[in-house]
Amino acid sequence: MRISTEQLPQQLKRGLAPLYTVFGAEPLLALEATDRIRAKARADGHSEREVLTAEQYFDWSQLKMSGQSQSLFAARRILELRIPNGKPGVEGGKALQDFCTQLPLDTLTLIYLPAIDWRGQKASWFAALAAAGVVVEAEQVKRGRLPAWLAGRLKAQEQTAGEDTLEFIADKVEGNLLAAYQEVQKLALLFPAGELSFEQVKDAVLDVARFDVFALGEIVISGDAQHLARVLDGLQGEGAAPPLVLWAITEEIRAVGRVLAGIAAGRPLPQVMRDAHIWGPRQNVIQRNVNRFMSAQIEAALLHAAYIDHVIKGLARGDVWDELLQLGLRFSRKPAKAA
Repeated sequence: MRISTEQLPQQLKRGLAPLYTVFGAEPLLALEATDRIRAKARADGHSEREVLTAEQYFDWSQLKMSGQSQSLFAARRILELRIPNGKPGVEGGKALQDFCTQLPLDTLTLIYLPAIDWRGQKASWFAALAAAGVVVEAEQVKRGRLPAWLAGRLKAQEQTAGEDTLEFIADKVEGNLLAAYQEVQKLALLFPAGELSFEQVKDAVLDVARFDVFALGEIVISGDAQHLARVLDGLQGEGAAPPLVLWAITEEIRAVGRVLAGIAAGRPLPQVMRDAHIWGPRQNVIQRNVNRFMSAQIEAALLHAAYIDHVIKGLARGDVWDELLQLGLRFSRKPAKAA
């Protein structure tokens, strides 16, 4: 039988299977799954635990011997087998198939594997594990599912957040579920139960990441020249990497460009904002200032950004930080109307 980590709690409520195989691309979910299985086993009286790790030169006869041995002190036990590289080889594959034909009595067997590609999942040994017990896959939480996953985690600690807030967090932790887990836990420590505001979450995330450079986009869009100059000066003093600063400004320029293109195509502004992944206060800033911009201005700013990239790489002359300031000022300045 094959299930996801989300289905595991319901399966455990129906009763403990003699064999579980946990594998997948999300280490956090795999770890949580193994913890749940162990907790259920201990609640059912499995008080002794033995762990085998099948690394290079592992003697696979140990698996058979461990399965046949009986505990002198406990009626039930947990036998764990970890295969760090996910490839038992010919000998290991045969040992696993043989093991599955006669699972040890009074023993919960827990096998842990990393992500297995489609070829590995079609192997005879993997099929034997699925036929003899429960295979639990820790599937990758992709970007589209991440806001719902975050909402579920927040709910578990009696907190909620709006759609824009969840999307903001998702953008910050995409591709790193462990970071997402840590951010959610941090929010429980920083704020009481209840609704989390976008400002609370934004400040918390930025305080942890300590990337003040991310404030540059809104500063440029709002046209606050003095604030822009102060922030760039501070970043230079802190030794911020110019490519990162250029990226922060350029990303905002491109975002405005996408909004202008969407408006020109006749799409409603809320839809354009969603399609451009613009959320929360950033959405309000762009919406308030979008009429100040023109397509020609976007093109000129991107050409300037390309020039700055050449300066950073030593392919063109110029003062990088002065050029970054001029880029911000040029983009935030209201363009002259055509005659």
